[in-house]
Amino acid sequence: MFWTLPTIMTWARIVAIPLIVGVFYLPLSEPMRNLIATVMFIVFAATDWLDGFLARKLNQTSAFGAFLDPVADKFLVCASLLVLVHLNRTDVFVALIIIGREIAISALREWMAQIGAGKSVAVHMVGKIKTTVQMIAIPFLLFNGMLFGTIDTGAWGQWLIWISAVLTVWSMVYYLQKAIPEIRARAK
Repeated sequence: MFWTLPTIMTWARIVAIPLIVGVFYLPLSEPMRNLIATVMFIVFAATDWLDGFLARKLNQTSAFGAFLDPVADKFLVCASLLVLVHLNRTDVFVALIIIGREIAISALREWMAQIGAGKSVAVHMVGKIKTTVQMIAIPFLLFNGMLFGTIDTGAWGQWLIWISAVLTVWSMVYYLQKAIPEIRARAK
C-alpha cells in the first residue's frame, strides 16, 4: 500500500518541508512570506488527521503508512522549528528540547518494539496534547503578526512553544517511566 491516497497525503507532508523553507527565500514582503508559510503549514499539518481518517475509512491502513505518518510529522515539526530558530522567532533551547525528545522517544519506541514491549510506550494523552500545542504554536510563530487586528501571534506563539517544551519533557519522562521496568529487566 505504497501509493494509496492516505500515503500520498503523508508523503505530501515531507514534500512540503522544502516548500515551507523556500517561501522565506522568495522576493516577497515579510508579511506575505509569513502568511504563505503559515497557510502551507496549516494545510499540510491538517493532512495528518485527514490521512489517518481516510486510511481507516477506505480500509487502506498499512504497516508502511503507520511507519511513515509519525516520521512525516516529526520532519515537518523539526524543519519548521529550525526555520523559526533561523528567523529568531523561537529559542534554540526550545528547538533542542523538542527535537531531542523526538529522537529519544523514537529510538525508545523502536527498541521497545524490537523486544516486544512496544505497547508500553504507545502514544499517551500527554503526547497528543503536546502535539496539539505545537501545531498551534508553530503557525502562530510563522505568521508572527497581528491576527484579526487583536491577537499578537508572535507573543502567543512564544508562550505556546514554551508550554509545548514543558509538555515535551513531561511526555518524555512519562514514556521513560513506562519503559524503565523493561530496561531494568534487560539490564540484568
